[in-house]
Amino acid sequence: MAAHGARIRFVEAGAGPALLFVHDALASQETYREAIAHLARSFRVIAPDLPGFGHSEKPDPVRYAYGYNAFADSLLDLVAALDFGRLHVCGHGMGGGVALALAARHPSIVHKLVLASALVYPGGEHPLDRAARLPLTGALFWRQIMGWSMFRNYLHGTVYAGAREVPLDRVNTAYANFNAPAARRAAHATIAAKSDTRMLVAHLPRIQAESLVVWGRDDRLAPVEQGRRLARALRARFEVIACGRCPPDEAPEAFASIVTSFLRTAPAAARNGPVS
Repeated sequence: MAAHGARIRFVEAGAGPALLFVHDALASQETYREAIAHLARSFRVIAPDLPGFGHSEKPDPVRYAYGYNAFADSLLDLVAALDFGRLHVCGHGMGGGVALALAARHPSIVHKLVLASALVYPGGEHPLDRAARLPLTGALFWRQIMGWSMFRNYLHGTVYAGAREVPLDRVNTAYANFNAPAARRAAHATIAAKSDTRMLVAHLPRIQAESLVVWGRDDRLAPVEQGRRLARALRARFEVIACGRCPPDEAPEAFASIVTSFLRTAPAAARNGPVS
Protein backbone atom coordinates (compact mmCIF):
# COMPACT_ATOMS: atom_id res chain seq x y z
CA MET A 1 0.00 0.00 0.00
CA ALA A 2 1.36 3.46 -0.94
CA ALA A 3 1.71 5.88 1.99
CA HIS A 4 3.40 9.29 1.85
CA GLY A 5 5.45 8.40 -1.20
CA ALA A 6 6.50 4.88 -0.20
CA ARG A 7 4.86 1.48 -0.52
CA ILE A 8 4.33 -0.05 2.91
CA ARG A 9 4.04 -3.73 3.66
CA PHE A 10 2.09 -4.63 6.80
CA VAL A 11 0.63 -7.63 8.57
CA GLU A 12 -2.82 -7.68 10.11
CA ALA A 13 -4.37 -10.07 12.62
CA GLY A 14 -7.32 -10.36 14.99
CA ALA A 15 -10.53 -8.41 15.44
CA GLY A 16 -11.69 -5.67 17.77
CA PRO A 17 -10.35 -2.17 18.49
CA ALA A 18 -7.50 -1.26 16.14
CA LEU A 19 -3.94 -1.33 17.50
CA LEU A 20 -1.03 -0.06 15.38
CA PHE A 21 2.53 -1.22 16.13
CA VAL A 22 5.62 0.82 15.19
CA HIS A 23 9.02 -0.90 15.26
CA ASP A 24 12.52 0.30 16.17
CA ALA A 25 15.28 1.31 13.75
CA LEU A 26 16.91 -1.57 11.83
CA ALA A 27 14.06 -3.81 12.94
CA SER A 28 10.70 -4.68 11.38
CA GLN A 29 7.25 -5.87 12.35
CA GLU A 30 8.98 -9.17 13.26
CA THR A 31 9.80 -7.51 16.60
CA TYR A 32 6.13 -7.87 17.53
CA ARG A 33 5.50 -11.33 16.08
CA GLU A 34 5.00 -13.15 19.41
CA ALA A 35 3.19 -10.22 21.05
CA ILE A 36 0.78 -10.05 18.10
CA ALA A 37 -0.18 -13.69 18.68
CA HIS A 38 -1.37 -12.72 22.16
CA LEU A 39 -2.87 -9.31 21.39
CA ALA A 40 -4.79 -10.45 18.30
CA ARG A 41 -7.16 -12.25 20.68
CA SER A 42 -8.54 -8.86 21.75
CA PHE A 43 -7.54 -6.36 19.08
CA ARG A 44 -7.27 -5.84 15.35
CA VAL A 45 -3.52 -5.54 15.11
CA ILE A 46 -1.75 -3.73 12.26
CA ALA A 47 2.05 -4.03 12.16
CA PRO A 48 3.75 -2.26 9.22
CA ASP A 49 7.37 -2.22 8.17
CA LEU A 50 8.36 1.44 8.13
CA PRO A 51 9.64 2.81 4.80
CA GLY A 52 13.25 1.72 4.40
CA PHE A 53 12.88 -1.39 6.55
CA GLY A 54 11.63 -4.94 6.37
CA HIS A 55 9.72 -5.59 3.16
CA SER A 56 8.50 -2.02 2.63
CA GLU A 57 9.83 0.18 -0.15
CA LYS A 58 13.20 1.79 0.47
CA PRO A 59 13.09 5.13 -1.34
CA ASP A 60 16.23 7.16 -1.87
CA PRO A 61 16.83 9.68 0.96
CA VAL A 62 16.82 12.40 -1.68
CA ARG A 63 13.06 11.94 -2.09
CA TYR A 64 12.05 10.57 1.32
CA ALA A 65 13.07 12.47 4.47
CA TYR A 66 13.75 9.57 6.83
CA GLY A 67 12.95 10.70 10.37
CA TYR A 68 10.19 10.94 12.93
CA ASN A 69 7.86 13.26 11.02
CA ALA A 70 8.15 11.44 7.70
CA PHE A 71 7.47 8.09 9.34
CA ALA A 72 4.51 9.56 11.24
CA ASP A 73 3.08 10.99 8.02
CA SER A 74 3.46 7.62 6.29
CA LEU A 75 1.57 5.94 9.12
CA LEU A 76 -1.13 8.60 8.95
CA ASP A 77 -1.62 7.81 5.25
CA LEU A 78 -1.74 4.08 6.04
CA VAL A 79 -4.35 4.57 8.76
CA ALA A 80 -6.44 6.78 6.48
CA ALA A 81 -6.25 4.29 3.59
CA LEU A 82 -7.40 1.48 5.87
CA ASP A 83 -10.22 3.68 7.19
CA PHE A 84 -9.58 2.97 10.86
CA GLY A 85 -10.63 6.28 12.37
CA ARG A 86 -9.22 6.41 15.91
CA LEU A 87 -6.92 3.66 17.05
CA HIS A 88 -4.40 2.71 19.71
CA VAL A 89 -0.71 3.17 18.84
CA CYS A 90 2.26 1.30 20.32
CA GLY A 91 5.86 2.16 19.47
CA HIS A 92 9.16 0.54 20.51
CA GLY A 93 12.53 2.31 20.62
CA MET A 94 12.73 4.76 17.73
CA GLY A 95 9.19 3.61 16.89
CA GLY A 96 8.13 5.07 20.22
CA GLY A 97 9.37 8.44 19.01
CA VAL A 98 7.43 7.98 15.76
CA ALA A 99 4.30 7.06 17.74
CA LEU A 100 4.79 10.14 19.90
CA ALA A 101 5.13 12.36 16.83
CA LEU A 102 1.96 10.85 15.36
CA ALA A 103 0.02 11.46 18.58
CA ALA A 104 1.26 15.04 18.87
CA ARG A 105 0.72 16.01 15.23
CA HIS A 106 -2.55 14.11 14.71
CA PRO A 107 -4.21 13.77 18.12
CA SER A 108 -7.65 13.09 16.64
CA ILE A 109 -6.64 9.62 15.43
CA VAL A 110 -4.75 8.33 18.50
CA HIS A 111 -6.95 6.90 21.24
CA LYS A 112 -4.36 5.47 23.65
CA LEU A 113 -0.57 5.53 23.37
CA VAL A 114 1.88 2.81 24.45
CA LEU A 115 5.60 3.62 24.48
CA ALA A 116 8.01 0.70 24.98
CA SER A 117 11.59 1.74 25.76
CA ALA A 118 10.87 4.79 23.60
CA LEU A 119 13.69 6.88 22.23
CA VAL A 120 12.73 10.39 23.42
CA TYR A 121 15.44 11.78 25.66
CA PRO A 122 19.10 12.14 24.68
CA GLY A 123 21.35 9.79 26.58
CA GLY A 124 22.86 6.43 25.82
CA GLU A 125 24.10 6.19 22.25
CA HIS A 126 25.87 3.39 20.42
CA PRO A 127 29.24 4.31 18.84
CA LEU A 128 27.90 3.30 15.42
CA ASP A 129 25.06 5.80 15.83
CA ARG A 130 27.61 8.55 16.30
CA ALA A 131 29.64 7.23 13.36
CA ALA A 132 26.58 7.53 11.10
CA ARG A 133 26.66 11.32 11.48
CA LEU A 134 30.28 11.71 10.41
CA PRO A 135 30.68 13.33 6.98
CA LEU A 136 31.65 10.86 4.26
CA THR A 137 33.03 8.15 6.56
CA GLY A 138 29.63 7.57 8.20
CA ALA A 139 27.97 7.00 4.86
CA LEU A 140 30.84 4.82 3.65
CA PHE A 141 30.68 2.61 6.72
CA TRP A 142 26.90 2.15 6.88
CA ARG A 143 26.36 1.87 3.15
CA GLN A 144 29.31 -0.34 2.20
CA ILE A 145 31.47 -1.67 5.01
CA MET A 146 29.19 -2.97 7.77
CA GLY A 147 29.03 -6.77 7.67
CA TRP A 148 26.94 -9.39 9.46
CA SER A 149 29.05 -9.62 12.62
CA MET A 150 29.13 -5.89 13.27
CA PHE A 151 25.43 -5.63 12.41
CA ARG A 152 24.68 -8.34 14.98
CA ASN A 153 26.69 -6.50 17.62
CA TYR A 154 24.82 -3.30 16.79
CA LEU A 155 21.44 -5.00 17.30
CA HIS A 156 22.67 -6.47 20.60
CA GLY A 157 23.73 -3.01 21.75
CA THR A 158 20.66 -1.06 20.62
CA VAL A 159 17.37 -2.79 19.76
CA TYR A 160 18.09 -5.62 22.22
CA ALA A 161 20.42 -3.85 24.67
CA GLY A 162 20.48 -5.84 27.91
CA ALA A 163 18.73 -8.92 26.49
CA ARG A 164 19.97 -12.28 27.75
CA GLU A 165 20.07 -13.52 24.18
CA VAL A 166 18.88 -12.45 20.75
CA PRO A 167 17.38 -15.16 18.54
CA LEU A 168 19.67 -15.78 15.59
CA ASP A 169 16.71 -15.76 13.22
CA ARG A 170 15.96 -12.16 14.25
CA VAL A 171 19.54 -11.15 13.42
CA ASN A 172 19.54 -13.02 10.12
CA THR A 173 16.18 -11.60 9.04
CA ALA A 174 17.15 -8.05 9.98
CA TYR A 175 20.50 -8.33 8.19
CA ALA A 176 18.90 -9.78 5.05
CA ASN A 177 16.52 -6.80 5.00
CA PHE A 178 19.44 -4.40 5.54
CA ASN A 179 22.03 -5.86 3.18
CA ALA A 180 21.06 -4.24 -0.12
CA PRO A 181 22.13 -0.82 -1.45
CA ALA A 182 18.72 0.87 -1.11
CA ALA A 183 18.18 -0.57 2.38
CA ARG A 184 21.65 0.50 3.53
CA ARG A 185 21.02 4.05 2.31
CA ALA A 186 17.70 4.14 4.15
CA ALA A 187 19.23 2.73 7.32
CA HIS A 188 22.07 5.25 7.26
CA ALA A 189 19.69 8.17 6.76
CA THR A 190 17.49 6.95 9.61
CA ILE A 191 20.33 6.32 12.05
CA ALA A 192 21.82 9.74 11.30
CA ALA A 193 18.46 11.46 11.89
CA LYS A 194 17.03 9.64 14.90
CA SER A 195 19.49 11.00 17.48
CA ASP A 196 17.96 14.48 17.34
CA THR A 197 15.00 14.05 19.67
CA ARG A 198 14.52 17.71 20.62
CA MET A 199 11.31 17.85 18.61
CA LEU A 200 9.97 14.84 20.51
CA VAL A 201 10.71 16.42 23.89
CA ALA A 202 8.94 19.58 22.70
CA HIS A 203 5.94 17.42 21.69
CA LEU A 204 5.43 15.96 25.17
CA PRO A 205 3.15 18.74 26.52
CA ARG A 206 0.94 18.35 23.43
CA ILE A 207 0.12 14.68 23.97
CA GLN A 208 -3.57 14.29 24.74
CA ALA A 209 -3.82 10.51 24.55
CA GLU A 210 -3.85 8.52 27.76
CA SER A 211 -0.46 6.82 27.81
CA LEU A 212 1.42 3.79 29.09
CA VAL A 213 5.22 3.65 29.31
CA VAL A 214 6.79 0.17 29.45
CA TRP A 215 10.50 -0.30 30.15
CA GLY A 216 12.91 -3.20 30.35
CA ARG A 217 14.48 -3.49 33.79
CA ASP A 218 17.86 -4.44 32.32
CA ASP A 219 17.95 -1.94 29.44
CA ARG A 220 21.64 -1.08 29.00
CA LEU A 221 21.11 1.77 26.56
CA ALA A 222 18.55 3.82 28.48
CA PRO A 223 18.12 3.14 32.20
CA VAL A 224 14.73 2.68 33.84
CA GLU A 225 14.88 6.21 35.18
CA GLN A 226 14.51 7.51 31.61
CA GLY A 227 11.25 5.61 31.36
CA ARG A 228 10.10 6.97 34.70
CA ARG A 229 10.97 10.47 33.54
CA LEU A 230 8.94 9.99 30.36
CA ALA A 231 5.98 8.64 32.34
CA ARG A 232 6.07 11.67 34.63
CA ALA A 233 6.13 14.05 31.67
CA LEU A 234 3.08 12.32 30.15
CA ARG A 235 1.39 11.60 33.50
CA ALA A 236 1.30 8.07 32.21
CA ARG A 237 1.04 4.64 33.74
CA PHE A 238 4.52 3.15 34.13
CA GLU A 239 5.42 -0.55 34.06
CA VAL A 240 8.79 -2.31 34.27
CA ILE A 241 9.34 -5.80 32.81
CA ALA A 242 12.24 -8.11 33.69
CA CYS A 243 14.00 -7.98 30.31
CA GLY A 244 16.32 -5.82 28.24
CA ARG A 245 15.44 -3.04 25.83
CA CYS A 246 12.91 -4.96 23.73
CA PRO A 247 9.93 -6.00 25.92
CA PRO A 248 7.66 -6.89 22.95
CA ASP A 249 10.11 -9.53 21.71
CA GLU A 250 11.91 -10.59 24.90
CA ALA A 251 8.82 -10.91 27.11
CA PRO A 252 5.88 -10.98 24.68
CA GLU A 253 3.35 -12.58 27.03
CA ALA A 254 4.03 -10.19 29.92
CA PHE A 255 4.12 -7.25 27.52
CA ALA A 256 0.82 -8.25 25.89
CA SER A 257 -0.83 -8.71 29.28
CA ILE A 258 0.16 -5.22 30.44
CA VAL A 259 -0.89 -3.63 27.15
CA THR A 260 -4.22 -5.46 27.10
CA SER A 261 -5.02 -4.39 30.64
CA PHE A 262 -4.21 -0.77 29.85
CA LEU A 263 -6.14 -0.62 26.60
CA ARG A 264 -9.21 -2.29 28.09
CA THR A 265 -9.35 0.10 31.05
CA ALA A 266 -11.80 2.98 30.79
CA PRO A 267 -10.21 6.44 30.42
CA ALA A 268 -8.72 7.37 33.75
CA ALA A 269 -9.12 10.61 35.61
CA ALA A 270 -5.71 9.63 36.96
CA ARG A 271 -4.05 11.24 33.91
CA ASN A 272 -3.81 14.32 36.12
CA GLY A 273 -2.70 12.28 39.11
CA PRO A 274 0.70 11.02 40.24
CA VAL A 275 2.75 8.43 38.38
CA SER A 276 3.20 5.20 40.34
